[in-house]
Amino acid sequence: MTDIAYIRVSTTEQNTERQLDGVKVNKTFTDKCSGGSTARPALTDLLDYVREGDTVHVHSIDRLARNLQDLLSLVEEFKSKGVTLKFHKESLTFEGAVTNAMQDLMLSMIGAVAQFEKAMINERQREGIEKAKARGVYSQERAKRVDREEVKALLADGLPMAQIAKKLGCSSKTIQRIKNES
Repeated sequence: MTDIAYIRVSTTEQNTERQLDGVKVNKTFTDKCSGGSTARPALTDLLDYVREGDTVHVHSIDRLARNLQDLLSLVEEFKSKGVTLKFHKESLTFEGAVTNAMQDLMLSMIGAVAQFEKAMINERQREGIEKAKARGVYSQERAKRVDREEVKALLADGLPMAQIAKKLGCSSKTIQRIKNES
């Protein structure tokens, strides 16, 4: 029976310290990428690692997933493995065959809000790109010109994403996308 932390932030520049501060755990899995998909290295490792009787601690529901379907599937996967899942901010706990209609409702509602927030972020991003294009300061071609192999080599050398972005004249998000493709 192991206490395990799952921590996720959206970018490498974000700090993870506030999540699960003061919670005693034996092992921590940390992702620094979007929660819009379950294709995350640490999440995959966590799912492979957990065993019946373990407890996974997550700061808040939106740290596990920003897609309601993914969230519900992940909760079911943990429960089917006999793993307890604790969301500290919302004070919700899910375990094994135990069902609680009120907790299930809260999970679905908060998960739907997280999905809505992600959709709003994407919409604002699209609007920003369109305005940047209209001002002539955004170029999809420039983003495509980034040498993916060079990025991967610099990442493998341990260079921070922000430094790679500066060196190659692109955004940290471009570097993050290339890193996530690997």
